[in-house]
This record gives sequence, C-alpha cells and structure tokens, in this order.
Amino acid sequence: MTLSDAKEGDVVKVVKLKSSSAIKQRMLDMGIMPSSEIRVERYAPLRDPIQIKVKGYNLALRVSEGNQIEVEPVS
Repeated sequence: MTLSDAKEGDVVKVVKLKSSSAIKQRMLDMGIMPSSEIRVERYAPLRDPIQIKVKGYNLALRVSEGNQIEVEPVS
C-alpha cells in the first residue's frame, strides 16, 4: 500500500521510500523516514495534493510523491 492509497483520517507507518536519490533525500529532510507515523489529514478537492501530519507539523505532498512512499496501517 502507498501513502496515496490511504484515506482521510488514516494513520499509517512508513515502511519504505521507493524514489530517486534527490526526492528520497528531500523526504528524509522533511521527516518522512522508515518507521515514522503519518496521519492523512485531507485531500484537495481534485485529490492532489495530500495534506499529512508528520512529526507534529503539517505537510502537503503531491500524489505522485505519495505513490513513492510504501506504508502499512497502524492499528
């Protein structure tokens, strides 16, 4: 499952970043790293971008970037 597959209100845990080195480094700098928890706050009206909450702050990601973040649901 990828971050883009998660629904609004879901809390997920990052398993793996499947992106190129430049984008991967940018995500790591923003706090999106394996084992960190992300809450999907909401989607824009046309489903792009995604607003998430990670490490206490809000962040907006493109859906294409969300497709590169492999996650699993937190129970």
